[in-house]
Amino acid sequence: MYAKIYRPRPSAMSSGRANTHKWHFEFESAEPRSIDPLTGNAVSADTREQIKMMFDTLEEAVSYAQSNGIPHHVLGTQDMKRIPRSYSENFAFDRKLPWTH
Repeated sequence: MYAKIYRPRPSAMSSGRANTHKWHFEFESAEPRSIDPLTGNAVSADTREQIKMMFDTLEEAVSYAQSNGIPHHVLGTQDMKRIPRSYSENFAFDRKLPWTH
């Protein structure tokens, strides 16, 4: 069973950056999920996929995986580029795109 190490990106629906600075360590599912005939929910007998750990740095997460003999892969991350703007810039005279409703 592989583990994936990644740093989550913030939601596209908000500009907040909460919980995006730590590295997440999660196990991938070893077997496909099946449908429970009684409830119709997707179930799995693999309890390792419920484990989610967070580390401050990538090196800590990788060293944890190596010290416990867990095969892992690191997913690449891209930092968001934030362009600081003020509310008044929406109504600027020299705006590049026209502001219409």
